[in-house]
Amino acid sequence: MSVGATGVTAAAVTGLTSGWARLPGGTVLDERAVDGLGLLTTALLDLDADLPTLHAWCTARGTGFWGLGDLGVDDLRDTYAGLAAIDHHHALLVRLDGTRVALVQAYEPALDPVGEVYDVQPGDLGAHVLIGARPPRPVAGYAPRLVREMCQVLADRTGATRIVGEPDARNTALLRVVERVGFVLGPEVDLPTKRARLTSYEVTPAGR
Repeated sequence: MSVGATGVTAAAVTGLTSGWARLPGGTVLDERAVDGLGLLTTALLDLDADLPTLHAWCTARGTGFWGLGDLGVDDLRDTYAGLAAIDHHHALLVRLDGTRVALVQAYEPALDPVGEVYDVQPGDLGAHVLIGARPPRPVAGYAPRLVREMCQVLADRTGATRIVGEPDARNTALLRVVERVGFVLGPEVDLPTKRARLTSYEVTPAGR
């Protein structure tokens, strides 16, 4: 299924992650052993514990497309505290064998600006991924493997059947990674903060 353009349908607002809004930061949502990767733990972002790591990632060289590189620690805290107050957008901290390695932001695309530029379908879940660190031991094909596993985690925990992304159209490195995962690249679109490339990945939740 490719991602096409134009508008939101009421049926597309499914509230796939709405149950997470009542959980405190640090709550573990999923933990699984992945062959060749390690113990993958996904938890809601805990600002008190995770802020120093998050700030280091957001301001590191090569993460400019994340768009938060000019924020100080306090401003970054305010940004993610505001995000935590939104029921349909959630920041997740990912660990491999106990080491923090990535940030994932899962959101309801029908309630996000991206929902104005493509035809949102029931079962769609939006995701942003920031890989902040290498794994504690070498992993072949690390970035695409991690992204693929996180898509499965999101599907298993929400029932989503398609993961939708909108990376900056200039972020060719990330686009290469998601293509290796199996994402279909759609058209370029204009969003409030960037020119983006729509991407989509079909996934089957556990038990289906």
